[in-house]
Amino acid sequence: MLSSCLHRYSLDVFSALHVTHPKGSMSFLRWVSEKLSVESLRDLDLFGEQAQGVSHRKAHEDSRESLTSLPRRDTMGSFLPDNGSYELLTVIGRGLDDLMTVNLARYRPTGEHIAIRRIDLESCTNDMVTYLQGELHVSKLFHHSSILPYKSIFIAENELWVISPFMAYGSARDLICSHFTDGMTELTIAYILLGMLRALEYIHHMGYVHRSVKASHVLISADGQVCMSGLRSIFSLIRHGQRARVVHDFPQYSVKVLPWLSPEVLQQNLQGYDSRSDIYSLGITACELANGHVPFKDMPATQMLLEKLNGTVPCLLDTTTIPPEELSLKPSRSGADSGICEGMGAGGPRHSNGEPSSSSGGHPYNRTFSPHFHAFVELCLQRDPEKRPSATNLTGHPFFKQIKRRPSEALPELLRPVSPITSFETSRLHGSPSGLASLESGLSHLDMDDWDF
Repeated sequence: MLSSCLHRYSLDVFSALHVTHPKGSMSFLRWVSEKLSVESLRDLDLFGEQAQGVSHRKAHEDSRESLTSLPRRDTMGSFLPDNGSYELLTVIGRGLDDLMTVNLARYRPTGEHIAIRRIDLESCTNDMVTYLQGELHVSKLFHHSSILPYKSIFIAENELWVISPFMAYGSARDLICSHFTDGMTELTIAYILLGMLRALEYIHHMGYVHRSVKASHVLISADGQVCMSGLRSIFSLIRHGQRARVVHDFPQYSVKVLPWLSPEVLQQNLQGYDSRSDIYSLGITACELANGHVPFKDMPATQMLLEKLNGTVPCLLDTTTIPPEELSLKPSRSGADSGICEGMGAGGPRHSNGEPSSSSGGHPYNRTFSPHFHAFVELCLQRDPEKRPSATNLTGHPFFKQIKRRPSEALPELLRPVSPITSFETSRLHGSPSGLASLESGLSHLDMDDWDF
């Protein structure tokens, strides 16, 4: 009985929100406070009834109904839906046109460090709320070790609080921007890509396309767990209980993700696209991790589209893809900076698995990645999506045979000299301005504006 009442309230909440939510009014929040207590919100499917509009809501419902046989575990509600249970330590980022504040916080009952997104609902437009609905609904539907979980979602006064684990290494993009500016080693990349593939395999099996695969949406925990985030742009292939062959929707707010999007997503023609568009984005991310920057960077959107449609294929930058004469130039003068291959290199000292040569004369790309890594990227970046393997097939690629240990054992070692943020002790932070200053200094390299918790 309670469940059905809460279900009705959920529909009423968003009816009120979409109809009576002029900016600056308190009607929505008053209604919630009158109808439901904070405790009730823990069980309320608040963001699951009209996610991404009516048509998207139906798609989410179809996905859930067609895949009910999958094992599920409840991650929601494992943290108390009470803002008094959280000690806000410091602001580590903002987003959504400054309507979202991201805090590092401590969960008082256990002392665990977590990340909290606090979103000012009263100032959000209806479009923003609809956008958030889709993300939060899917976060409740998905339960996989390689996808960032949301531990609790609740409303505190006029804010939506979203609780998630604090990923102490930040995102893969943070790491290449702050420490691995010329790219990571091949073995490090292998661990990260395998974690991404396991997440994509699950997402695709559930009938969704991620549509925002990139290094800033790959988060790494203190114990080496690789998790994908960035679920705001996700889209369902399920319609009326059946998996559609293709979809044609173009992701909202996609300006920042254009370099990673596949040609078929950008082209927006009648042929549409499917989950294999994520595989192309995975290939671009592999280049981003290996080269230290995303291919097509700083390229005008129109030119980038033409390059992709004309079959220009990014590649790993090393001695096999950069001509020797370019390797003798300073990096700033090398055509390799674009991330687009322009010729095949020959000669010169070569070191396998992406390790730079000690006699390289200072060029960071005087290195050689393995043939398996090159082949993996080429498969992902096939212009014809029909020729790209599925995420399931790619997990068995020979490229991953070099992985011999668990990520929890290998990644912290491979990421040295970077240390996880959890090396700051809670005792140093408690009532200590100098401790908080040290924490903020340690967090300063994280690009929180683009980090999707």
